[in-house]
Amino acid sequence: MIPQTFIQELLARVDVVEVVGRHVQLKKAGINLKGLCPFHGEKTPSFIVSPTRQTYHCFGCGVHGDALRFLIEQSGMNFLDAVRDLAQQVGLQVPEDDATPEERERARAAKDRQATLSEVLAKAGTHWRKQLKASPRAIDYLKSRGLTGEIAAHFGLGYAPDGWRGLASVFPRYDDPLLAEAGLVIVQGEDEAEARRYDRFRDRIMFPIRSVAGEVIGFGGRVLDRGEPKYLNSPETPVFVKGRELYGLHEARQALRERGYALVVEGYMDVVALAQLGFPNAVATLGTACTEEHVRKLLRFTDHIVFSFDGDAAGRRAAGRALEAALPHAGDTRSVKFLFLPPEHDPDSFVREHGEAAFERCVAQAVPLSVQLVEAAREGCDLGSAEGRARLLAQAKPLWSALPDGALRRQLLGELAALGHLAADDLAALWGAPAPRRAPPVPSVPPRAAGRRSTRSAPPAPADHALRLLLQHGDWWERLGHDDHELLHGLASPHRELVGWLERRLADQGPAPWSAWREALRGDPLEPSMLRLAPDDAVDGPEDFEDLRRMVDRLWIEALKREETRLIEAARTDPAALQAYREVHARRRSLESPAVTGEPG
Repeated sequence: MIPQTFIQELLARVDVVEVVGRHVQLKKAGINLKGLCPFHGEKTPSFIVSPTRQTYHCFGCGVHGDALRFLIEQSGMNFLDAVRDLAQQVGLQVPEDDATPEERERARAAKDRQATLSEVLAKAGTHWRKQLKASPRAIDYLKSRGLTGEIAAHFGLGYAPDGWRGLASVFPRYDDPLLAEAGLVIVQGEDEAEARRYDRFRDRIMFPIRSVAGEVIGFGGRVLDRGEPKYLNSPETPVFVKGRELYGLHEARQALRERGYALVVEGYMDVVALAQLGFPNAVATLGTACTEEHVRKLLRFTDHIVFSFDGDAAGRRAAGRALEAALPHAGDTRSVKFLFLPPEHDPDSFVREHGEAAFERCVAQAVPLSVQLVEAAREGCDLGSAEGRARLLAQAKPLWSALPDGALRRQLLGELAALGHLAADDLAALWGAPAPRRAPPVPSVPPRAAGRRSTRSAPPAPADHALRLLLQHGDWWERLGHDDHELLHGLASPHRELVGWLERRLADQGPAPWSAWREALRGDPLEPSMLRLAPDDAVDGPEDFEDLRRMVDRLWIEALKREETRLIEAARTDPAALQAYREVHARRRSLESPAVTGEPG
């Protein structure tokens, strides 16, 4: 783990304007700079970069962060690579973690090995692209699928000729072990001297599989005519793990933000053809079922995922696996849907026959995750009998339990209880879950008691209290840290929208009295939310900045608890996650003191 103190020092030395300016044309706009957002299509600049706070924020699509986050989102780098890149720019040495010298040496050797394998794979891809240009048969096949030369070049498509040792002319040594390790050459026989070697891919259209950062990590090959298997993938290697990678994600990054959702389809050709037909936001799993890692990776780019499947039995089974992978990530602000096409169509053929608008309508009408969960639970159940309803609940329990706690999970408990002819409280008791509770009404504050906490009313939630204080004391925003700003921007609606509105006003006009904010929000869709949090008769409370600090710290405690849960789960397969958990746990415990929580010591 890289120490947090180093990250803070790095961000203090890096200029976010310089980092963003390499990708966005920025112009001066008061104390800030403004440009067209690189993460969604727009004609009027709404992307603001603040030199004073060293942050960026788009008021169109809501993306925001610092120089490190921009580099990760824009280039597709992972966190460690982005840190190293920025550190190199400012002449800092990234500190090593607490691993032994032997472990660090092994890590460096593994990284060098991965870079070498990617170079070998890229070289093969270059060769196959040249072969495609020289093969009228392969070109005719792609044209018959409606693909243009431009789209083929965009995805780096190639052609592996029908020969056993075609790559022998590409690499100086055909017996180089790297060719077998990269999955390009198959070796038969244990005797090195007499082993038989031949190309894995022969007479196939080649689809390079790229990492998010754009490195070639594997290939998929499709037969031109008849033959088995129809699709052939690279084997898993040190740089390629099927359960982690998605075909087309590197090419779709921008489109995911512009279109607002990811369309997950089944094959390479679907991805390429859909990009040709106006859906560049499509990606595909690589010959394996959808995994949690696939879902987690997509959620880095969008909060909306649509899985597209055939309507046959195989498609339903695939949808079941995708549902299980998506459930742990189905938060209240995310949307996961399931699109089932007629058995005679895949997405490519459907768009060609019915048009782009018809397919968009199908996407809009896709089945929500909540409905798909209920459908999966009731499969094979006779709801007209007590036994059938009991079976439904038994099948629903593991699916429902996989959902994170929140409004969606609690609503589904009530729906499932109704289907099972039980009261929600009874089902909660049966499943060992907290009984659903009605939200208490927001207490009204008498005019004379404005600003004083009632001894009988429940205290407001930390998010409500923090937003009320910020609306009443806009100048406190600058006294919060950058990480606090990020935390507040990540709140659920309507708090997130109010935070964005407030930051825009502060950036454009500076701090203003409450009466000015009240007037500016008059008639705005956010006005009801604002009045609920900060009624007109409760604006002169005696709070000071420390009240706000305590509320933000309580929000941090909640966020850190969620992160601890995630890291404990990740630690089952990733040893590094355990150390990360310890650091997060220590940070949370440091915040959970009487001074922070406001509880008696």
